[in-house]
Amino acid sequence: MKLTGKVAIVTGAASGIGRASAVAFAREGAKVVVADLSNSGAEETARFICSEGAEALPIEVDVSSEADVRRMVEETAARWGRIDILFNNAGVLLVKPVEQMTEAEWDRVMGVNVKGSFLAVKHVVPHMRRGGGGTILNTGSIASLSGQVGTPAYSASKGAIALLTKSLALDLGRDKIRVNCICPGITDTPMLREHLGHGAEGEARIKARLSRVPLGEILRPEDVARAALYLVSDDSAGITGVLHVVDAGLTAAAEFDEPLK
Repeated sequence: MKLTGKVAIVTGAASGIGRASAVAFAREGAKVVVADLSNSGAEETARFICSEGAEALPIEVDVSSEADVRRMVEETAARWGRIDILFNNAGVLLVKPVEQMTEAEWDRVMGVNVKGSFLAVKHVVPHMRRGGGGTILNTGSIASLSGQVGTPAYSASKGAIALLTKSLALDLGRDKIRVNCICPGITDTPMLREHLGHGAEGEARIKARLSRVPLGEILRPEDVARAALYLVSDDSAGITGVLHVVDAGLTAAAEFDEPLK
């Protein structure tokens, strides 16, 4: 059991990568705070974890609200007395060119994707310091490494997460707090399906995108969760400040386009 005795907070844990990671952490012995804007989704994930004999606490939270984040951290510490792992996974996507974007839309993307991580780190770090260390994992994207068409706000937010990760790794290293960033590629999550559509049209769009992926397969949330588990466990001791790419080879080549049969 890689996380026995550890307490973990996972944001955006109602579905997708967050849910898969919360379950993976719990299966390795962690007590998990399942945090999400969707209270029903958080409760569903927590019920599943508890059904497997582990401990989970669902908390409804808007990560862009400091009051909500402070409450989340305080409830975690009150319940279990420590915080060892923070996985800043909550995120939103906006597909819209910048000239059509409203200020409110820009602020929402930055508020969830960047400010949310800042606030969680701000309130969790004092607990980690008192506990002698910890691990922080931020969810970036392949958009943390290069631009993407039609998503300027999202790409900017994920680029910010990449350098926030590196800067925090420097600032917190002497406190024995490791900070890393996981960068998923094309992953079968509700966010992707919302972006590309459902049914035959959505499947066709996904297949077209996978022509640029060397392994030729869409990632499952569990594929990313296994990498997240590695980065928050002692298996990755000594690793901090890295962007860990899980993309089935998508960013490995400058040119690759081989349609799937």
